[in-house]
Amino acid sequence: MCGIVGYTGSRQAAPILLDGLQRLEYRGYDSAGIAVNDGERIDIVKAMGRLAVLREKCDDGKTVSGCVGIGHTRWATHGKPSDVNSHPHVSENGRIAIVHNGIIENFAPLKEMLINRGRVFQSETDTEVAAQLIDFYYKGDILDAVARAVRELEGSYALGIVCSDDPETLVAVKSHAPLIVAYGEGENFFASDVTAVISHTKTVSYLDDDDIAVVCKDGIKFYTPFLDEIKKDKYIVDWDVSAADKCGYEHYMFKEIMEQPEAVSRTIAPYIKDGKADLSGYLNKDYIKELERIVIIACGSASHVGVIAKYNIEKLARIPVEVVLASEFRYCDPIVTDKTLVISISQSGETADTLEAQCEAKRLGATTLAIVNVEGSSIAKSADRVIYTKAGPEIAVATTKAYSTQLAVTVLLALYIADCRETISKSEYDTILTELEAVPENIRKILDDKASIQYLAYQHFNNEDLFFIGRNIDYALSLEGSLKLKEISYIHSEAYAAGELKHGTISLVIEGTLVIAVATYGRLVEKTLSNALEVKARGAHVMGITTERLKDKVASAADDMITIPDTHEVLLPSLAVLPLQLFAYYIAVYRGCDIDKPRNLAKSVTVE
Repeated sequence: MCGIVGYTGSRQAAPILLDGLQRLEYRGYDSAGIAVNDGERIDIVKAMGRLAVLREKCDDGKTVSGCVGIGHTRWATHGKPSDVNSHPHVSENGRIAIVHNGIIENFAPLKEMLINRGRVFQSETDTEVAAQLIDFYYKGDILDAVARAVRELEGSYALGIVCSDDPETLVAVKSHAPLIVAYGEGENFFASDVTAVISHTKTVSYLDDDDIAVVCKDGIKFYTPFLDEIKKDKYIVDWDVSAADKCGYEHYMFKEIMEQPEAVSRTIAPYIKDGKADLSGYLNKDYIKELERIVIIACGSASHVGVIAKYNIEKLARIPVEVVLASEFRYCDPIVTDKTLVISISQSGETADTLEAQCEAKRLGATTLAIVNVEGSSIAKSADRVIYTKAGPEIAVATTKAYSTQLAVTVLLALYIADCRETISKSEYDTILTELEAVPENIRKILDDKASIQYLAYQHFNNEDLFFIGRNIDYALSLEGSLKLKEISYIHSEAYAAGELKHGTISLVIEGTLVIAVATYGRLVEKTLSNALEVKARGAHVMGITTERLKDKVASAADDMITIPDTHEVLLPSLAVLPLQLFAYYIAVYRGCDIDKPRNLAKSVTVE
């Protein structure tokens, strides 16, 4: 879960690498480093800490000259954060420098082999093993050395390599980790993410697993691990650099919260045709009718989308849906057949656990459908079908607009499946679709009232333990509200199905404990309010989140209250998530947290 970038051209490489790393810092910020080939040797500058430390150390790149280089921002896996363990790593003789995102799983036996042949290591990392291995095979041809080395490497990795003997060339390799190459005018790039290079070019190629790219300033060539030359298509990125900038907002997270109306509109528009949710290009009607069950695999916030989708699909389409954490799916002997639809949900399309779970589902004979935000991503390429959300680049580690666009797609999916299976009336179908199209405007209404949510956050930012309760979709939404708060404010919080409180959890409620009762689901609001009164009787302070229609009922049990516009019940989470996102954001602001880069976290989880 690191970010890598490479540049070759006629300009000074270091400032370009540092700017690219600035855009990739959401992928890791334990340490950072650059390696620049000046035509005679490779100069390396690296430092533990945020990118600002590296910038100061090299005077924003002014102390490092050369037109070819590689850069890295790290989220530590092998070896604790330190200057020594920071990337780039070099071979013992300094000839090969390498940056790496991912994990080399068989680094230990390779390291032992190299030590037995006299190699001396400086760090604890698996990456240094790859650098030493490439140098071990180097006989004057860097491409041949890289190809020989990667045929021995096992794991998930994206590598960027420079060789002091070849001062105009970069080599990049992909295996189960994100990597793109990008084409400029008299200069070329590689990077973990388009965001690193979007200010220079919009023309990119997406590498497949085991591809090797030789990147020179005048062109890029692609090879298999056995050095057969291959061709890659070029694509034009359909967003500009401003989409990846803060645009005057203090934090990316707040900017991305505010972008949700447009993101949801962009996402749903292509899939609504002639007053219908049209996903016929992705799932055949006859296939849907034969389906026996659906399994949703995802991690983190995407899995919370899956829980809401389960409630909605089962409610509307009357087909069993199981939500399985992707990290558990492969290890629970999953029961899937050719009549099982497996839906993978991921923002980046590179989530390692989700990718491997999807591959396992395909191996077992299921049809796989991916819901992802990044075109050309590994999950998108691996799936039988893929529906793209149109959230645009999401930089903050804590997801907001990607979550909302995923949620919107699952509502479309529930409608489409229900229509194919003839389990929904025309009137309800039309109502839901009309309300879905109104979601962006309703989101704007909630955002316009954000000051009231900010005030409540100010009242409660000193809490150290907090609980979310709800039933049905409100419980599913509580999972996301709790995660948002935890990941950016570091407050301990948990989400519980409200009916479970009396089975042990209520023992944790003491005088002053903040309990957020999500009570938007009209059918069960009385049940949730009963549970809210139970915790209130034990001294809890209750904050209610409800709809305009239900606010008078909820006011009887809540000390504070946030309301959202009324809508169809399957769309309530699409609106109620906004107050939860804003509440977590403002709490983190008042606690002085690093909101876009929360501790120990990185955006794209590309390792298991």
